[in-house]
Amino acid sequence: MKTILFTCVLLLTAGSQLYAAGGMITVTSAHSVSQTADRLEAALHAKGMTVFNRIDHAAGAAKVGLQLRPTTLVIFGNPKIGSKLMQCDQQTAIDLPMKALIYKDADGRVQLSYNDPAWLGKRHQLDACRPVLDKISKALSNFAHAATKP
Repeated sequence: MKTILFTCVLLLTAGSQLYAAGGMITVTSAHSVSQTADRLEAALHAKGMTVFNRIDHAAGAAKVGLQLRPTTLVIFGNPKIGSKLMQCDQQTAIDLPMKALIYKDADGRVQLSYNDPAWLGKRHQLDACRPVLDKISKALSNFAHAATKP
């Protein structure tokens, strides 16, 4: 019993450290950066989301003579949802539309990262918008899974 309790406390502590480290959720992809971004965009469009932009940071760096591992940012959203968050706290707009960062890490793995809606909720004190945040959380998880799964 003590072992189970210790393990639970350890996991909660580790989770808090991950949460405090930036409020990001990261999923490893089975695909290249470009393929993952394409798959993400397809999943977003299939659910009626708007893709506002796709930024290739590595290409931008190359234009000024610098090198980056493949790094792409996909900016997307749906005003029907984002506006509800802004009604709870207009400053939430600084974090909208949503973004997904897709990159090749130092170990050669492709990662997809996005802001944890729970972190956004704490940052902007969106307690009144908890049901909206829960929906966003589920949707982002589904989009990430669709983009990264084999």
